[in-house]
Amino acid sequence: MQEISILSLIMHASLPVQLVMAGLVLLSLMSWGIIFNKIAVLGRARRATQDFEQQFWSGTDLNSLYEKTRGNSDAQGAEKLFQAGFAEFLKLRRQPGVDSSDQLDGARRAMRAAAQRELDALDHHNSFLATVGSVSPYIGLFGTVWGIMHAFIGLGNAGQATLATVAPGIAEALIATAIGLFAAIPAVVAYNRFAADVDRLAGRFDSFMEEFSNILQRLAAK
Repeated sequence: MQEISILSLIMHASLPVQLVMAGLVLLSLMSWGIIFNKIAVLGRARRATQDFEQQFWSGTDLNSLYEKTRGNSDAQGAEKLFQAGFAEFLKLRRQPGVDSSDQLDGARRAMRAAAQRELDALDHHNSFLATVGSVSPYIGLFGTVWGIMHAFIGLGNAGQATLATVAPGIAEALIATAIGLFAAIPAVVAYNRFAADVDRLAGRFDSFMEEFSNILQRLAAK
């Protein structure tokens, strides 16, 4: 009995099934590129936030810390929130007629806006992973249905159906579903992992904003 390899099944599949497979492979490659990139981006954001929080709570004077970080265009995470909040606080404090509550509210708004921009950047491309995870199995299933239909049409024309004649057509059709699952499963796992990481960073940002707001409140009261 002649052995049938997966590569030969793919090469002898009908054109629509081959297009489905090629599209799924492309989606899978794009997903893996995004996955590796987001692992690096989220890792840098976590380390940057942790390093800055250690520096922030080390007892450094806030004005000195601001002068040290204000020129850092590569700031990430909590450092970005600190830059935005303290800059707005100092600007409002220099303006006559602005009371302490307005100074604090302005700093909070600036920090919330900075936090949202940071989270938007960290969440970038996550929706693509969710889309790949949700639609890839259906794309693969479409290729399978088309391939099986094509195989049965061929069998009908042949007139006699045996296992040897049915198996290759069914197998090449099922490969499309397998590739769809291969593209979907890593995308879903990565999406859930990255969404949880972004949520944890959002919680750290919220905690930092509350704690920093308490410090600014004491400064504004002086």
